[in-house]
Amino acid sequence: MLDISLGRSASKLCSGSSRRDFLRVGGLGALSLPVLLRAESAMAKEKATLKKGPGVRAKSVILVYLGGGMTHHDTFDPKPDAAEEIRGKYKTIATNVTGLSIGEKLPLMAKQMDKISLVRSGAHNNDHHETATNWVLSGRFGSPFGDYPAIGAIAAQEFGFSGTIPPYVSVPRNPSFTWELGKSAFLGGRFESFKAGDPNQKDYKVQDLTAAEPMSAKKIERRENLLKAVDGLAKKVNGNDQIATYDEFHQRAAQMILSTEARKAFAIDEEDAKLRDRYGRNTAGQSCLLARRLVEAGTRFVTVNYGGWDHHGKIFESLDKKLPEFDAAISTLIADLADRGTLDDTLVVVMGEFGRGPKINKDAGRDHWGQAASLLFAGAGVKKGFVLGKTDKQGGTVTQRPVAPADVCFTILDALGINPRKELRTPDGRPIEALDLGEPVKELFA
Repeated sequence: MLDISLGRSASKLCSGSSRRDFLRVGGLGALSLPVLLRAESAMAKEKATLKKGPGVRAKSVILVYLGGGMTHHDTFDPKPDAAEEIRGKYKTIATNVTGLSIGEKLPLMAKQMDKISLVRSGAHNNDHHETATNWVLSGRFGSPFGDYPAIGAIAAQEFGFSGTIPPYVSVPRNPSFTWELGKSAFLGGRFESFKAGDPNQKDYKVQDLTAAEPMSAKKIERRENLLKAVDGLAKKVNGNDQIATYDEFHQRAAQMILSTEARKAFAIDEEDAKLRDRYGRNTAGQSCLLARRLVEAGTRFVTVNYGGWDHHGKIFESLDKKLPEFDAAISTLIADLADRGTLDDTLVVVMGEFGRGPKINKDAGRDHWGQAASLLFAGAGVKKGFVLGKTDKQGGTVTQRPVAPADVCFTILDALGINPRKELRTPDGRPIEALDLGEPVKELFA
């Protein structure tokens, strides 16, 4: 399907559709790649390389996004001395960092904490999934619909393509609750993430990197008619980002389909079976492994969309299954990057949109809690075995060194060598700073 934005509207459907009005033309096949490939033309004037310049800490970023909001009480900020309805059912275990304990369901992470900085003071004041998600992924507060571009899209605009490797990839796709989140907003479709799909699927293939099957005469005729419809629409919608230079970028898409470089980057089946087992034979584990392959191939920003943390009820039944999966995926990602000598050049960030409430509710779950959350940072000069910030005895309020969404995004952009205050341009030419607030979390770096 091809969705073409025709402007803004103040309305929103109950189904969760965005406030923007769309015209939909179906049957054109996989269009995400051609739209994304416009980045190369836009950035032709100046291609970035993977060499780190002065003051640049990271060549690339892997952001593991814990959609739904992972509980900090039961993972990285346990409160063993609190009442049972606050501390939960899990005990704590020691890590390989002196004096640091974490939840008992994370034994593999306990062995990797000497490579990680743990921030226990992520904080903001919003408990709404969509609003908070767009906030933490862009660093700017707006509506639930994504008024500002995600920092991955800003990185895509800044760096462009390296050969035929997309600069910004989401695995399996961007976060979504009722609609897609963390998009490029006013930067336009050329800087959207490339959606990699689920690498845990049997015989995983990236749709846009698979040569098209031969089409029947009827299909060819239908496609030609649809293309004519798009061409006709193009004359009515001046300068629309999604339909401009359509043919040019389909040609570029063909180049990527034929690219050995691009095909190899996504060829997760080439990995050793034992290593794949260590990551976990599930979507989260294989997504983290694919992220490692992509940054090594030249992708500058990978978002691993690892959702399913919205545990309002029966939280411990869910965590008994989910935390071992998390434990294997994240610990192996950190260890694998370190073993391959690429952790120093890759900034790994693990976070959700908020934490969970300090008190277990009547449904044996924990509710949304924007006032406190734990975040992990590793690689690219981040201090090892370091803990920043504190929460109170109940884990409900930050009492030391609050870290806001703008601070996190500022730190990531700064590590990539991107000016967090750089001026972005809306389609009508209006200048908007990438970030209007925030400062680097300097304590994280040695």
